[in-house]
Amino acid sequence: MNMKMPLRRLAHMAVLTAIALTIFMVEAQIPVPLPVPGVKLGLANIVTVYAMFALGPAPTLLILAARIILGAVFSGRVVALLYSASGGLLCYLAMLGMRRILTPRQIWICSVIGAMFHNAGQILAAIFVLRATGIVAYLPVLLISAIASGVFTGVCAQLLVNRLGDMLKVPKNLK
Repeated sequence: MNMKMPLRRLAHMAVLTAIALTIFMVEAQIPVPLPVPGVKLGLANIVTVYAMFALGPAPTLLILAARIILGAVFSGRVVALLYSASGGLLCYLAMLGMRRILTPRQIWICSVIGAMFHNAGQILAAIFVLRATGIVAYLPVLLISAIASGVFTGVCAQLLVNRLGDMLKVPKNLK
């Protein structure tokens, strides 16, 4: 990332980080109506997908890392940091690859793929922590929920990019 980042771009990233963290914290307080542990909407991913397409890979990684670290600290779930970080990193890498091949009308697909990789990353972390490979049997349940939540968050991110994309672009003279 360029060390002479324009103030407007930095402020945009800070606001997106605050929004993602707020969404994460609110969602953590809402009980999930499903009796399946680990299943949630992942609404903060709306911000991640939006940032990937509106700001690019480097700012997205910074926003995601800040949200994961601050979310673990503020929620008191520092133990879950490994799960969030592994899921977040795999999600980021998958979205980075998808960003190169998707058209602006297919942004929602990036969210679905990212959610699936996020769950795969969490399963890998669980295997590492628990030293039990049998946890892989839980992956199909998580992938089904990832598809459903990924479609929802992806459509939301798609709408944001479509509505806010031009409004939030940094003018060339400020880059």
